Amino acid sequence: MMNAVWQRLDLFARMLTPSLTVGALVILSVLPLHIPSYSSVVPSLALMAVFYWSLHRPDLLPAVAVFLVGILHDILTGGPMGAQAFIFLGAYWVTGSQRQFFLGKSFLVVWWGFMMIAAAATIMQWVFMSLIFGTLIVPLPAVFSFLQTVALYPLFAWAFIRVQRSLPQAA
Repeated sequence: MMNAVWQRLDLFARMLTPSLTVGALVILSVLPLHIPSYSSVVPSLALMAVFYWSLHRPDLLPAVAVFLVGILHDILTGGPMGAQAFIFLGAYWVTGSQRQFFLGKSFLVVWWGFMMIAAAATIMQWVFMSLIFGTLIVPLPAVFSFLQTVALYPLFAWAFIRVQRSLPQAA
């Protein structure tokens, strides 16, 4: 009896792993590193997870979780409420709509797809912030953030693959 409870708890924890991964990366990305001006060029770690999980395991990453993690990001960064949730949901939707195209393709094709999603997300974030401040913000920090995000994606994708192997099989 007790063994069955632990098995169900283990299965439940594994099913929450993608959502918790995205949430943990949001928290990791807002940790104070005491590097001057780092907060304006921090890579979008959570976007990497949203892209990966919505491509490979959308059954374990519901849109509600993506929305809530986006709101968490906005709360922790002090950004405009709902902006990051909108960006994450957009990435989630676009990735999901192109899922059949990307599945079975080489990593370079998937990485290219991530570059397109990250570029659109960066542009949207820059536009939102420019609208909030009422002036065009210098785009160079956004470009650096984009480049870091794209450059780090292979490392994070490798880690996500390792995590994915421990998850229950898709139905």
